[in-house]
Order: sequence, then structure tokens, then C-alpha cells
Amino acid sequence: MTIKVIGLIIGILILCAGIYYLTQEKEDPESRKIYSIVSIVGAVIAIVAAVFLFM
Repeated sequence: MTIKVIGLIIGILILCAGIYYLTQEKEDPESRKIYSIVSIVGAVIAIVAAVFLFM
């Protein structure tokens, strides 16, 4: 259970960091692409961890 909660927290933090840097570097198209991918990965990690936590 502890690992699932840690995974959820890590996923949320990655998602938040990706969104933060995406808004900071919104003029650079390459940075937008990279931070969009990072945000998506963070969201996937958070969703998977949440599903495993509530199962």
C-alpha cells in the first residue's frame, strides 16, 4: 500500500512539474513538446497508481 501511495504522489508531482514548465516555456515549440510528454507520463503514472490503490 505504501508503494502505491508513493507512486501516486510521484505521478502527481511529475504532472505538476510538467504543467508548470509547459506554461513557463510556452513560446518554444520543442520545449512544449517535451513538457507535454512529461505531463502525459505523470498523468499516466498517477492514474495507474490510483487504480491500483483503490483496487
